[in-house]
Amino acid sequence: MQIEEHPLEPFLPANANVLFLGSFPPPKARWSMEFFYPNWINDFWRIQGLIHFNDKQHFEADNEKRFDKDRIIAFCREKGVALFDTARKVRRLKDNADDNFLEIVEGTDVFALLEQMPECRTIVTTGGKASEELQGYFELHSIKVNIPKVGECVELPNDLRWWRMPSSSRAYPMKIEKKAEYYRLLVMSSPTGTSK
Repeated sequence: MQIEEHPLEPFLPANANVLFLGSFPPPKARWSMEFFYPNWINDFWRIQGLIHFNDKQHFEADNEKRFDKDRIIAFCREKGVALFDTARKVRRLKDNADDNFLEIVEGTDVFALLEQMPECRTIVTTGGKASEELQGYFELHSIKVNIPKVGECVELPNDLRWWRMPSSSRAYPMKIEKKAEYYRLLVMSSPTGTSK
């Protein structure tokens, strides 16, 4: 079965204070833009629109079924939001975006990402597969930690916190407004109010 390499480079603004980690991008046929959370029916950017602008359509391109990549990148740079995934190489056991059929061949070196962002103290996983992979990564580095419950965080060495958020996929059975309430906890927990 074919091994896919991650099609995007990590997005790591120098001022990043939060790192969002999903599992792996969907197949390219499902992309509406060349950036993270590109699937039109994934609500990650709608959740961010609700939290920060009280408008779930804020990051949608006018009259098109795609997200506005330039607006999203400007927002991430302003807010200090970094983005990548817990997998660098995968095999898809089915030709879809379902994490249940994703075999991770090579994980991401999360600490190497954090070294490039000295202000980042918050890691956020956006779903179950990403959370399981991150827990395994920490165990490889002799850090024993339980996966946080959805909407909660655990403390890690070096003044790091790991939050787990609900998946922004519509396959995850929760209304977008409820998901936004969980993601809003990140903003409320930040001393500067800029973390997502």
